[in-house]
Amino acid sequence: MSTETYLSLLLREFRGIKKLADGAMTQVDDQAFFTQPGPEDNSIAVIVKHVGGNLLSRWTDFLTSDGEKPNRDRDAEFLVSPDVPRARLMATWESGWQTLFANLEPLSDADMPRTVKIRGEALTVLQAVNRQLTHYAYHAGQIVYVAKHLRGAAWKGLSIPKGQSVQFNQSGRKYIEPS
Repeated sequence: MSTETYLSLLLREFRGIKKLADGAMTQVDDQAFFTQPGPEDNSIAVIVKHVGGNLLSRWTDFLTSDGEKPNRDRDAEFLVSPDVPRARLMATWESGWQTLFANLEPLSDADMPRTVKIRGEALTVLQAVNRQLTHYAYHAGQIVYVAKHLRGAAWKGLSIPKGQSVQFNQSGRKYIEPS
């Protein structure tokens, strides 16, 4: 059994969350990417815009500035004009994830009790990082669900294929969440 630091686990989990969402998004065309499944539902495009904005806000100057940046317009993240290209939304998504990894990778266990702020609320680095981990997992799940719903029978699973758990368990292979 190898020893894994909490930071290396966090990095693996964040990468896995991103990989799941990316894997789902590669299965939808632009029309599906912008489709709102129901009148009160978010499209994948809206979720991507929101998560990208959140990533940039929370992780830019993570240790030294409030995670809710003054230039962030969270409410606008939930509005996507039909003329906004998918590539622009994906660029924000990628930039946000790059910012997360650039600020998380250099941290050490000694940083975990340090204090950071989000919307003026003091949190330890450990609390703030866990908060973001669950937030992004929540939205990645939404992306996967919407993509799977829109793809229907054409959906390609992102983990152990449906109906193949017994075979997988008997194979002796280890299942590691996508990373």
